[in-house]
Amino acid sequence: MCTNFTPTKKSQWVNEKLGVGLPAKYPTESYPGFDAPVVVKSHQTGRVACGLAKFGLIPSWAKDDKIARHTYNARSETAAEKLSYRAAWRQRQFGLVLVDNFYEPSYESGKAVRWQIELTSGDPFGIACLWDRWTDPASGELVVSFSMLTVNADEHSVMKQFHKLGDEKRTPVIIAPELHDKWLSADVAQASELMTWSHMPELKAMAAPRVAI
Repeated sequence: MCTNFTPTKKSQWVNEKLGVGLPAKYPTESYPGFDAPVVVKSHQTGRVACGLAKFGLIPSWAKDDKIARHTYNARSETAAEKLSYRAAWRQRQFGLVLVDNFYEPSYESGKAVRWQIELTSGDPFGIACLWDRWTDPASGELVVSFSMLTVNADEHSVMKQFHKLGDEKRTPVIIAPELHDKWLSADVAQASELMTWSHMPELKAMAAPRVAI
């Protein structure tokens, strides 16, 4: 599961590939509960926009935001049925989380070591996500949040090496630039077809242990 990533701040790439600007003031690294830039498209007007959303989807029916601790990754195979995600899936609330890289634990040494995964090209990329709106009943604040969509990665040349021995290997679904609009505009059948790593750009990974500050 992906719990940590670097939101991109490369505004030129975002403008060239998606025709939008980046929002201001978000963390250098994101964890569940942190803000990150997400691109969405209106199915009524076709307008594409980028704004901040919290990592960890809070469905509109939630009584509080505690559910977000468990909804930062969504299994694409069950998203259409799972209570936390099914409304967002059926309403085609598909988005792209804009990142430079993400992190996964490698247990090759016997202990968890953080590794950084990025494109071999070094470019930023968009990870497929579901998003939803939730109104905080205490404050009245409208919160937009998201969950990364994942697929099985047991056979992926890079992603199969992460997580504990015996655990299923998973990867966030990276949407190549030429498929951005297809994903953002997708109906549920088209979205399901994109839930595979076969079309993802080539990845590379390297050890990236945390540095004490």
